[in-house]
Amino acid sequence: MGKKISRRKFLKVGATAGATAALVAGCSSDLRPYRRSLEPPLRSPEEALPGEAVWYASTCGQCPSGCGIVVRVIEGRARKIEGNPEHPLNRGRLCARGQAGLQALYNPDRFPSPVRQSSRGSRDFQAVYWDDALDLLAGKLKEADPQSVAFLGGVMSDNLFDLASRFMKGTGAAPPVVFDLLSALEGRTTLAAASKALFGVPALPVFDVGQAEVVFSFGANFLETWLSPVYYGRSFGNMRRGRLRGRGYLVQFEPRMSMTAASADEWVPVKPGTEGLVAQAIGKIVAERRKAANVAGLYKDVVVGDVADASGVSAEQLGKLARIFDTVDHALAIPGGALAGRNNGLEATLAVQALNVVAGNLGQPGGLSLSPDVPSESLVTASVPASYADVQALIERMKAGQVQVLMVHGANPVFELPKASGFREALGQVPFVVSFAPFADETAVQADLVLPDHTYLESWGYRLVAAGGDRPVVSAQQPAVQPLYDTRSTAEVLLNLAQRLGGSAAKALPWKSVREHLQSAIGPLQALPGGNLHAASTDAFIEEWQSHGGWWTTQEKSGAPGASKEVLSSTLVVPNADFAGDAQKFPFHLLPYPSILLSDGRGANQPFLQEAPDPMTTVAWNNWVEINPKTAAKLKVTTGDIVKVTSPQGEIELSVYVYPGIRPDTVAIPVGQGHSDYGRFAQGRGSNVMDLLAPLTEKAGGALAWAATRVKITPTGRKATPMLARTESAEGVERGFRDAENPG
Repeated sequence: MGKKISRRKFLKVGATAGATAALVAGCSSDLRPYRRSLEPPLRSPEEALPGEAVWYASTCGQCPSGCGIVVRVIEGRARKIEGNPEHPLNRGRLCARGQAGLQALYNPDRFPSPVRQSSRGSRDFQAVYWDDALDLLAGKLKEADPQSVAFLGGVMSDNLFDLASRFMKGTGAAPPVVFDLLSALEGRTTLAAASKALFGVPALPVFDVGQAEVVFSFGANFLETWLSPVYYGRSFGNMRRGRLRGRGYLVQFEPRMSMTAASADEWVPVKPGTEGLVAQAIGKIVAERRKAANVAGLYKDVVVGDVADASGVSAEQLGKLARIFDTVDHALAIPGGALAGRNNGLEATLAVQALNVVAGNLGQPGGLSLSPDVPSESLVTASVPASYADVQALIERMKAGQVQVLMVHGANPVFELPKASGFREALGQVPFVVSFAPFADETAVQADLVLPDHTYLESWGYRLVAAGGDRPVVSAQQPAVQPLYDTRSTAEVLLNLAQRLGGSAAKALPWKSVREHLQSAIGPLQALPGGNLHAASTDAFIEEWQSHGGWWTTQEKSGAPGASKEVLSSTLVVPNADFAGDAQKFPFHLLPYPSILLSDGRGANQPFLQEAPDPMTTVAWNNWVEINPKTAAKLKVTTGDIVKVTSPQGEIELSVYVYPGIRPDTVAIPVGQGHSDYGRFAQGRGSNVMDLLAPLTEKAGGALAWAATRVKITPTGRKATPMLARTESAEGVERGFRDAENPG
């Protein structure tokens, strides 16, 4: 037997060993923030003291922008999310949605394991083992004709898009259809189509707001939700500082005063659908002032007086705005998502982009550039989603019984698509539906099997930054914590399924783990010159990539577009916008708009975002319909009254918010509320504006025409009970607007 040790001697030796270990750890371990690169353990690292914070760099998953984040972890639990100060996209800044990401991780309504549903819509979820669930799905895929298998996903991490694309190709199925409501509201498809037509490259544009002297924004709410709001918010701050050329000047053209318009020097309340015409009129005047013969043909048929009559912007004001745009060296025009939301969206977007050609700012400081090329062939990106026309084609296939297995990831089409699209009815014709949703959203409730994905704070991945920034960026995503529940990343599920199916599917996805796939995708970046990372081996390079939160070039490197001579020599015609609904029966233009907090509804299950007040109305925990004071007086309604909003496609009831910052012929409703499922914080709050929309497409590019529906307003004689939750009284808001200019 060994020699016995007394308790006193044991404690003495233990204390000495602990002190020695702490000293060694203090000398050899780097606990500085933003520098940890190893996979986080279940418990805090041994060298970290109890209560001491360890930081992990990763990428925000609250929207597709790809902002860099650092997550503070104490004793194995994520406690705070901040912006990564090294990341060139956001430089340490982070929006409210990014800050609230912990509430996705710790949400009490997450699926704790894979589940089957006794019958669709029953919400009777029964837990199943992962092996059984994967065997079930693999069996369904083997039984189905490959052409009858479909994958519908939202804009996802690029590594997952790569794996999903390879999986579908390996099984002989059609490529994934990538579409979600936020990308439609941003107008990504139309922006890429305009770049293709004007510059020959279907890339997303990047606007250098920070170095511009004058910015004309046509419906781009770039300080709220559009494309990369943190990047553009930071750029706007630089423009306002005016360190080089004086304080920048912003003009916002849109029917409703958004927060971006409220931050502008001038808000021009144009008639819905005429933004492209206004851009043409300004372009014609500027081209004539500059005697720019190379673009004169674009404006051959433009009559400024006719544009003034159609848009509600006087010829005198158009002339004044054109002089403002013409008299500076660094003028910039931005086409927003609202343009793409109408049937003349592509032509209107081209008209705004043509202003940049007239200004001569292509590839210049304070001008327009294109998102940089993918830096390595090993990387795959899904920055430009499919068109709504592609979604309609999928719906028709579903209705015809041509889809036997449907997999849905990162999108909630039952909630996000117009009710009149018939997606929910078409879903009933699909024999087997699989959802990868972490939460019981409206689509997951209509699924047969749910394989819950990790949240982004528990996952590996990468994202190519395409909608902002001045250089190629490959953002790193790594787990900040171990998975809280028995969930699996969808990337891991696809790799597992490929091995179960064997054959061409297994060959298409040969990697044994998501980490191994990441190494094959990220490793080639090591050989590229001009990057921020330097390492002797591939493994060390990957660790550096995780530690710093990504790879990017140390120098600015944006794409410098060249305008097509064919387009410049042709006449640009912006047709009149068409709207669903007779103007006599439905007198108001309906303007849905993405919530700065809830986005397209994906943030509605996070109470921090529900609780935060809307910046323009101070309303929280609900949605509303905004009505001009003159219109409200004619309808004999006031703030807090319940009205019925009716379109040719349906009707909903909402509380009135009397809002001076909107045209009298327009009403606006924020997107994101009205969930019938999606957890306790989202369920049963307000109404879903998508139930009103006509399923129209933009004529040239097939994008969803989400701002092309007319409505009528009918008072119900009832008051909202309880009243709208607001952080400022109605009296205070009305007093603030009392002397403000009213667009009516």
